[in-house]
Amino acid sequence: MDLDDQLQRYFGTRDPEQISAGALSAGLDRMAVDLGMEQDAGRRFALWSLMLMLGRAPDIDSTFKSADDREAARNMAAMLDDKAEG
Repeated sequence: MDLDDQLQRYFGTRDPEQISAGALSAGLDRMAVDLGMEQDAGRRFALWSLMLMLGRAPDIDSTFKSADDREAARNMAAMLDDKAEG
């Protein structure tokens, strides 16, 4: 998944600074629907990760069935937390 393509698809722009509050909310709603329907583990992780970076990722345990995927998600969340604190 290409980040620019995902920003365009869900928010109507490739420039994160141009996303309005309304577009952000609507785009995150669409992402949540797509996440729930996505079967490919890699695409699910990519969608969830983008939602995490945008502040609205669903719960790890309810999102990922695989223990490995849950661990990777926890690591990703911790890495972002560390970066935000640093």
